[in-house]
Amino acid sequence: MWSLVPRVGGEYKARSQTLAVKIVRQPKKIALIGAPFSAAGFAPGTEKAPAALRAAGIIEKLQAAGYEVVDHGDCAPRLFADDEEHRRARNLTEIVAGLNDLKMRGELAVKGGALVLVLGGDCAQVIGLLTGARRYYKHLNLLWFDRDADLNTPASTPSGRIDGMVVAHIIGKGAPELVRFWSEAPLVREPDVTLFGLQRLDPPEQDFLGKSPMRHIHAADIQSKGAVNAAHDALAQVHADTREFVLHLDVDVIAEEDFPAVNVPGGGGLRFDDVRVSFVEFLKHKNLLGFDVAQYNPDKDPDGGGAKKLVDLLVEALSARLEALTAPAAEPAAGPEEMSSSGTTA
Repeated sequence: MWSLVPRVGGEYKARSQTLAVKIVRQPKKIALIGAPFSAAGFAPGTEKAPAALRAAGIIEKLQAAGYEVVDHGDCAPRLFADDEEHRRARNLTEIVAGLNDLKMRGELAVKGGALVLVLGGDCAQVIGLLTGARRYYKHLNLLWFDRDADLNTPASTPSGRIDGMVVAHIIGKGAPELVRFWSEAPLVREPDVTLFGLQRLDPPEQDFLGKSPMRHIHAADIQSKGAVNAAHDALAQVHADTREFVLHLDVDVIAEEDFPAVNVPGGGGLRFDDVRVSFVEFLKHKNLLGFDVAQYNPDKDPDGGGAKKLVDLLVEALSARLEALTAPAAEPAAGPEEMSSSGTTA
């Protein structure tokens, strides 16, 4: 059943509820969606990421790795603007319009059973992916792989940029246009979110995490216990063995020394190898429904080296996933009776 609810700008969007549809997962298929968005961001440039990653050969390399790639094309660009009229929550009209486009593509991709890969773009794009997946999955968990918690709200934000508030809106706190983008707020419950790789927190975010059931793993903890062990802890926290989850990767989680082509780089934090190892572990899990890649900025990558490095990371992790999901099941070891009857024991 569908009904109409008002959205920003006086237009209307369809109120969607979860559908009972049997979806057959396709381990050898990837559904690719481009999200040329920077409206939620801190600077222009990320809207160019889908084209740059396509030009760096992402589709051809995934096909060479053994995947069938279903290309759902790019959403219409939604661009950065100062929007001084709305300093507490900038560019909401453009952001919501982009999310509606992405949500529809995401619904189609999820229904087809492929692993969904969203190339973007700003961090708000994950709301579109989650909403598309919620059309068919009533309960979803979120693994947020990011240097920042993005837990500010329009009341606490120092910038008004939605990229610093995405998780807050996902859990139901913030601007109504985004909180109610999925009609049954919250989009994901607080206990079903794990923040992984944290290194920058504003004081209001730190206070909130101290009271919230949301799980979080700091970059320093990942480095101390090892990337594989930390990744397995995060997967356990999102109940990955029993529930489908979505992964968000903000590439500014990588230390500036290793990947500077982002809007808000930072020193310290996770080195590239820690991110690579963790990312591979996340992608190998069978209950991953889809993931988005955010914040790569081609304007800060004049020689294209960052695009190549990011494409290589994606292909390596997705190749590991394909190997893990298509490997033949190990045969159980023969028991004593079987061994005796075959004449191999005394």
